[in-house]
Order: sequence, then C-alpha cells, then structure tokens
Amino acid sequence: MAGDYYDLLGVSRSATKNEIKSAYRQMARKYHPDVNQDAGAEERFKEISRAYEVLSDPDTKARYDRFGEAGVSSGASSGAGGVGFDPNDIGGFADIFETFFGGGFAGGGNRGGSRRRGPTRGDDLRLDIRLKFREGVFGGEKEIKIPHQETCVTCSGTGAKKGTGAKNCGTCGGAGQVRRATQTPFGSFAQVAACPTCNGEGQVIEDKCESCGGQGRKQVNKKLKITIPAGVDTGTRLRVSGEGEAGTRGGPAGDLYVYLAVDSDPKFQRDGINILSEISISYLQAILGCKIQVPTIDGDFEVTIPAGLQPNTVLNLEDKGVPKLGNAVSRGNHLLTVKVEIPTKISGEEQDLLEKLAQIKGEHTAKRGFEGFLESIFHK
Repeated sequence: MAGDYYDLLGVSRSATKNEIKSAYRQMARKYHPDVNQDAGAEERFKEISRAYEVLSDPDTKARYDRFGEAGVSSGASSGAGGVGFDPNDIGGFADIFETFFGGGFAGGGNRGGSRRRGPTRGDDLRLDIRLKFREGVFGGEKEIKIPHQETCVTCSGTGAKKGTGAKNCGTCGGAGQVRRATQTPFGSFAQVAACPTCNGEGQVIEDKCESCGGQGRKQVNKKLKITIPAGVDTGTRLRVSGEGEAGTRGGPAGDLYVYLAVDSDPKFQRDGINILSEISISYLQAILGCKIQVPTIDGDFEVTIPAGLQPNTVLNLEDKGVPKLGNAVSRGNHLLTVKVEIPTKISGEEQDLLEKLAQIKGEHTAKRGFEGFLESIFHK
C-alpha cells in the first residue's frame, strides 16, 4: 500500500465519517477505470478504495490510527471476515456507480424487476399576462390563449391505431429496463438503465395513431376565459386546474399557473389596498375652504376642503380604495394629498388687497413684503 490512508483521501486525521465518505466519493469519481483511462488510474482507484475500506469503519480506523497498516492487515483482523465495508453504507456506492454509468445500481443479483410506469400526471404550465390598472383593482373576465398538449381524441391517448394496442417490448421483455454486468474491485455489479427501444415503457406500439404519431397527445392552441378576482396586483398567481399539459397513459392533466403584472396609472398609485393621489388648489381655496371634484377609481367624487387647510394635508376618503383580495366587500381607502399653489406673480390689485389683509392681521411690515406675508399665512 503506497502512502498514508488519510493522505490518499486528502483528509485530516480528525475528519468525520461523513467527511471521509465525501472525500472518497470525489476521488472514486476521478480515478475509476471506467472514467479515467490514464495509466495508473486503476491502481490509484484500488488504493483509495482500500483507504476508505479501512477509515470508514470505526474499529479498523482505530487500529490503523494506533498501529498503522500492520493493525489492519488480514492477519491482524478480528474474526474470519477481516476488514469489510459498512453494510449500511451501500447507498454511497450506489450514488457513485449511478454517476459513472447514468443508470440504476444493483449488487450481485437481479433486484430491479419491472420498471413499467403507470399513469403520469401532465406537466404544469406558466403564463404571464399584463392587466390594466383598473383590471387589477376591479377584476373581471380575461380571454387568454395557451399552447399545450391535449389527449389525442382519435386514439384516446393510447398512441395506437384504432383497433390495435401496445405489445411487450422484445428488447427488455416488458420490464422497461436493461442490465449489464460491470466488474469492479468490489465485485460484480449490474447497471440498470431504461430500455432504449421502448424508452422504459415496457411496451411498444407497432401501428401508431396517424393523428398523434403514437404520442397519445397533440399540441393545440386553446382559448380560455379566466376570472380575474378584484384586488390582484403584480406578482399575484392564479391556478387554473386541469389546463396544463395532458397526462400520459390515462394520467390527469397538469395545472395552468397565471402570473399577473399590473400596469401603473398616471393619476393613482397603489399602496396595498389603499389608493394614493394628489390634487392642487389655490392659496385662496386653502384659506377660505371650498368644495371640489376629485378623481377616484370610482369616478369623480366631491371633497370638502376645510378653511385654513395647510399644504400637504392628507385627506382620507374611506372605502374608495382597492377591494380586498378574496373579500371584495371590504375596501381600502383613498389617501388624497392636497398641494397648495403659491403664485410667484400677482396683479397690483391683488397685492393691495393682500397688504390690507396683512395690516388687519397685524403681521405685515413693508420690509417683509409679499413673501413674508404668505409665509405668515401658511406656516403660523
């Protein structure tokens, strides 16, 4: 045996069993003779296999740590069997051989049995659609078009010409699998793979349905009307049961998942189930108060502006927001931010009136001018 067992696997002496196992798998994949044809690869594979054989068993690992190779040679082994692999670790070797050969793994005997598959559910499908802002708020019906596989009506999904059927595959005898023996340092193992003739089905169709070419399914473009519930938003996912790909061998169809993206609106902004918007009024409307029509998602709505309203005041219009998803009776609010427009230029008559008003208020001086007056109105 060349080299220290720990060095061969590239692990430290304090490595855990899982770390040793992981290192062995990596080295085995690299040096297995069926994968690596370089000179010396087979000998290297035997060495790392021997190292793992010793270090994977706690008792033999302890003897090796104390006495070295002499402690784990056949003469030093306790019992007739000598050093052996942990029988509970066969799954690890199965993983390695599946990586090498691309098929299943069975040790020694004939374990595989039939691999014929039964009914299989069809695949799910995804469709992305865009909605206008109000469609997301209020919902409604939407017509969509999806390409998907449907069960062939001519052969009812069997894939066989009418009056005929499938027969057992002559290559695998109906098992759906083929095997080949592989000689390794561990003994004889069998690789199990899907039969290339029937693709693992176990049966072949000699007289194929002309409509679907023996597939049992056909690609069609289907129009659907789906209901968009009120209150959906970007990222909402809807499931349409049974409108995915058709199943095989009588299996059920998959589902259609519709992902929604809702367009923005120039007037309104959504914040969960609330609607946000802004309006602008004149400084005189803010001072004196007024009634104005404001746009909402339900149409124009009359709002009372109280006298002396301050800039950026938020008015709450109850139940004018978005219906709650799943409970359309419950709605959010419309939060209306009121902006006050301050004129940069005014007429002489307006200035005279404002100065008289300022004198009455006792808060105006000739030096402060108009800007100071406005500041006193809106910030006092």
